[in-house]
Amino acid sequence: MAQPADKKFFENLSGSGKAIGVLTSGGDAQGMNAAVRAVVRMGIYVEAKVYFIYEGYQGMVDGGDNIVEVSWESVSSILQVGGTVIGSARCKAFRTREGRLQAACNLIQRGITNLCVIGGDGSLTGANLFRTEWSGLLEELVKNGKIEPAAAKSHSHLNIVGMVGSIDNDFCGTDMTIGTDSALHRIIEVVDAIMTTAQSHQRTFVLEVMGRHCGYLALVSALACGADWVFIPESPPEEGWEDIMCNKLSENRARKKRLNIIIVSEGAIDCHNNPISSERIKDLVVKRLGFDTRVTILGHVQRGGTPSAFDRILASRMGVECVLALLEATPETPACVVSLCGNQAVRLPLMECVQMTQEVQKAMDERRFEDAVRLRGRSFENNLNTYKLLSHKKAVSELPKSNFNVAVLNVGAPAAGMNGAVRSAVRVGITEGHKMFAVNDGFEGFANGQIKEIKWGDVGGWTGQGGSLLGTKRTLPAKYLDKIADQIRANNINALLVIGGFEAFESLLQLAEARTRYEEFCIPMCIVPATISNNVPGTDLSLGADTALNAIMETCDRIKQSASGTKRRVFIIETMGGYCGYLANMGALAAGADAAYIFEEQFDIRELQANVEHLTEKMKTTIQRGLVLRNENCNENYTTDFIYQLYLEEGKGVFDCRKNVLGHMQQGGAPSPFDRNFGTKISAKAVQWISRKLKETYRKGRDSIFANAEDSVCLLGMRRRNLLFQPVVQLKDETDFKHRIPQEQWWLKLRPLMKILAKYKTSYDISDAGQLEHVHVRRPRDAEAGGI
Repeated sequence: MAQPADKKFFENLSGSGKAIGVLTSGGDAQGMNAAVRAVVRMGIYVEAKVYFIYEGYQGMVDGGDNIVEVSWESVSSILQVGGTVIGSARCKAFRTREGRLQAACNLIQRGITNLCVIGGDGSLTGANLFRTEWSGLLEELVKNGKIEPAAAKSHSHLNIVGMVGSIDNDFCGTDMTIGTDSALHRIIEVVDAIMTTAQSHQRTFVLEVMGRHCGYLALVSALACGADWVFIPESPPEEGWEDIMCNKLSENRARKKRLNIIIVSEGAIDCHNNPISSERIKDLVVKRLGFDTRVTILGHVQRGGTPSAFDRILASRMGVECVLALLEATPETPACVVSLCGNQAVRLPLMECVQMTQEVQKAMDERRFEDAVRLRGRSFENNLNTYKLLSHKKAVSELPKSNFNVAVLNVGAPAAGMNGAVRSAVRVGITEGHKMFAVNDGFEGFANGQIKEIKWGDVGGWTGQGGSLLGTKRTLPAKYLDKIADQIRANNINALLVIGGFEAFESLLQLAEARTRYEEFCIPMCIVPATISNNVPGTDLSLGADTALNAIMETCDRIKQSASGTKRRVFIIETMGGYCGYLANMGALAAGADAAYIFEEQFDIRELQANVEHLTEKMKTTIQRGLVLRNENCNENYTTDFIYQLYLEEGKGVFDCRKNVLGHMQQGGAPSPFDRNFGTKISAKAVQWISRKLKETYRKGRDSIFANAEDSVCLLGMRRRNLLFQPVVQLKDETDFKHRIPQEQWWLKLRPLMKILAKYKTSYDISDAGQLEHVHVRRPRDAEAGGI
């Protein structure tokens, strides 16, 4: 198949003759094994030798059996395992020149001049020092007779590429570090469980989470569960916080709230840099308010357990990018770290990131807390601003008076995170001075007048609930236009926020087109994309898709485990998604599947036969099981039953086959931390946009809103690195309406990645890779820039 001339593929980046060493260092984090697996398999795929360096830098110094060449099968079955299978240890010896000299000798003996280091800033700083000393270390080894001059010449420079594995998300330059999302899963599981018991007894719970120098876990878990108060080192409470916090807890109880949740980062401080402990907070609440208060310290639970789908995909992407960076490296290339920016994998100079990370601590030490928050990056800053906006209800006298009415409704199939998005919209709207209205049962309910005002307290506790509490239907507004216009007029609705999937997109297109006939529709309207299918044009990610992906991954893990006893078994699993293959493809990547059949990449009987032969060969190795995912609408003839029967027949005598249709379990369950956080932030941003549009389109003389421009009906979507408001009319050209999918989908670029990690020969487009960027320190005025 001819490759497009404007695209860059990695076939010319041969690893033949190169040796790559991979190590994990510092604290462990879920997802490290996924990164190790990706490095090993990508390295072997490009014909490089790959070595495990056991026990981090200690193993590099000790040498011997700690540095071992590995095969494809060496990393089988580690994708779903937490921690790191190659071990991690603190190493005093590596901090000395003698230790680094011994480490260099051990690497040269095996021809390793490419290192992939997975760890925190300390581990990566150590790797960079090792690289800068490399030529001097080799000279000393030659001088001492430990290596030959020819060996020193052929291994004259060391390439270093880092991946950040840290549950604290304390490394500047990346939106998320490997392990953070999984740690949030552990925290939210505990918080959800605690909230049920706290509600029963009207208790206050003080939860202490990890984060000695970074409050990310505390902040995001507070945002994701709607905590009453949060303590983080980057933004200490103001003077007199004890009175303010106790007053707030009392007010919440007075509003019939039966529980209080306070989340404390272990490194929490006050504005004088004095520590604030969870016990101190408990004693304060008991003494001042007399509330029944308990402390729960989560500790190492946060580091444990299986990695989330997000972490597995992130680590797999970073692992492959790491190998590509090592293959492209030259003696002039600085040591780099593979980072995540928005939805893009990027390479940044390692020491720029380390220096900025150290700058954060310096800013906190010097009590420059605003600088500390800004240096943490746009994601952290947006989290903090959104939490402040949603956690504290202002007095009526403090609120601006807008006299605008904003309606919120859900459209399409239910998706986890919808309720959190509604809560966020209602509270931000009230803070902006609007009167908020909830519409039940989508546009059908709108037409039938199922509209009522919704207050601040009405949405308490909504963040962690799955489904749609407002009720949702797939009905489009076209057949109810007269009735909807009547209801907009009767309730004096000035703006609409629609939270939903492809139906929401089609609905606002219909309302926009009807503006010439109905002046009632000349109001600002915005869509927050929410569907597990992730098939809405104009956004890379939709609310609910992450929760569904985790449900698919967890089921696949259990199915794979069931095959560990029986051996020689292949499972065919059908996922939802309509014609969009996102869930099947990304689920396959997260679960380590052998194949994924999707509508976007047509396949025939020859490819099915090739997959069967591939699995037949696999059964001859030590990995005697197979996993195949199929999108529900990938092919009308090659159904799940057909593929199952084909595999069953062709695999006779080699493997047997089972099938599973996952169905609506993908739509249910409590929202994942990512969906809670994403929904909360994106919905807040949408309401702020609505407020701006209301001011722009207000006709003072008539005391009414008139918005008929294209840009007054928008979809708020995540595109690569930014959150963008895009007119729905302009998105029509990007949409395949017959199959209800965008014409271009970013995740298709990751499809070859899934195939490579399953040992298929394929082409991998690396057009977006290879560019070393620089860390951007944002000025205070950039805070409102797009991005999550």
